[in-house]
Amino acid sequence: MLEVNGLSKRFGGLQAVRDVALTVNEGAITALIGPNGAGKTTTFAMVAGFIRPDAGSVRFLGKEMAGLRPDRIAALGMVRTFQVTQPFAGLSVMENIRIGAFLHEADPGLAEVLAREVGTRLGLGAILDRPASGLTVAARKRLEVARALATQPRLLLLDEVMAGLNPSELGEIVSMIRAVRDGGVTILLIEHIMAAVAALAEEVNVMAEGALIARGTPTQIARDPAVVEAYLGHGAAARMAQSGARHA
Repeated sequence: MLEVNGLSKRFGGLQAVRDVALTVNEGAITALIGPNGAGKTTTFAMVAGFIRPDAGSVRFLGKEMAGLRPDRIAALGMVRTFQVTQPFAGLSVMENIRIGAFLHEADPGLAEVLAREVGTRLGLGAILDRPASGLTVAARKRLEVARALATQPRLLLLDEVMAGLNPSELGEIVSMIRAVRDGGVTILLIEHIMAAVAALAEEVNVMAEGALIARGTPTQIARDPAVVEAYLGHGAAARMAQSGARHA
């Protein structure tokens, strides 16, 4: 579904991303992990059209995306969320989701029907008519995903959607992401919470210092000496390996 090859980006003297290649298969949940500053979000931004790459190819459903505007890429079926959630505080939860629905549905009434269906499916049904300004962190995360999902994507790019959540909320969001995938949406996610990565991802790509250093299943990644050294450490690697084995 998504094929990225030779993706590179330099900001002044900093080589933020260097010759990154990754593949996302249709129907899969694929993870992109690595330490802060590894180039993950820059890679996401290039894939989704928010940053123009210096070099490389981004092919989605067989079509070249590199150089297209984000709205054109979204209209073709690839949409990203953002790590820092910023709902339109003056609008209700439903109205926020409806903004995403307007990408393909111009009729306000039909867009609202879609927004309410998506919001209910993602656990926001009881608060759809409340102001978005009063949402908890967990609800804002759900809203960010719901707004993206209302665009009716084929591929959803999730940028640290589980950051800042407690263990109970994490379990709920993991279940929500599985349900989104089971509903026919392929997922590529950036995440620092390794238990969630192990529970969700069929394949994990690891970046460090702008380059891809490893690719494999969660269990394989947890046992890779280069990944342990560059990012996980031995304790997190052991926990990830155990979690990956339980979900294999």
